[in-house]
Amino acid sequence: MSPDPVNLVLSPTAVVGSDVTFGANVVVHDGVRIGDGCVIGDGAVLGKRPSLARRSAASRDPLDGLILEDDVTVSTQAIVFAGVRVGAGAILGDQCYVRERSRIGAETVVGRGVAVDNDVTVGARVRLQTQCYLTAHSVVEDDVFVGPCAMTTNDNTMARHPAGFELRGATLRRACRVGGGAVLLPGVEVGEEAFVAAGAVVAADVPSRRLVMGVPARPIREVEDAELLERWA
Repeated sequence: MSPDPVNLVLSPTAVVGSDVTFGANVVVHDGVRIGDGCVIGDGAVLGKRPSLARRSAASRDPLDGLILEDDVTVSTQAIVFAGVRVGAGAILGDQCYVRERSRIGAETVVGRGVAVDNDVTVGARVRLQTQCYLTAHSVVEDDVFVGPCAMTTNDNTMARHPAGFELRGATLRRACRVGGGAVLLPGVEVGEEAFVAAGAVVAADVPSRRLVMGVPARPIREVEDAELLERWA
């Protein structure tokens, strides 16, 4: 651990690996496990418990502790909730937050101000650009790119639904790309190696290797072989 970190608040139940560096004013809550070689930036909060409405069923669910695998970077003023697991080598950018029960894969980069809501699964080597939003119950597979300020949604009633209504986030399949400012409506699936143009509003599933654009998004062409991830890996 870094020598004499300034104003570190470290729970006695937290477990800290070797060669961990803490910035100033870091708060580490109960049950957090920090792997070897992690870097925790100034003002980061690890293992925060969510504040939920009493009527929320999730408010009664127990949460596991936060787990940071080896060599994770948590940047300045990032907030990572209890029940999250972050894979080895991932980077959580300044002022981002990752909500409870979400998963962030190895070597994924979560950009500045990104919001990852509860119960989201993000794969490995994903790039989430500045201020994009992944709504609850979304799935993002490996090697996906999500552009700045892109947004997913999960409730087409906007909270006017009966008890037991199932929220449906977006599903982004392997190596698809979503441009800046795009909006994905509840439950849509973007296929493997598909391309969603900047500013598009996606109201229907996007087939694999299809480029879509517009409001609402419409197919324009196939993604060419030269654009596939295997040509750029």
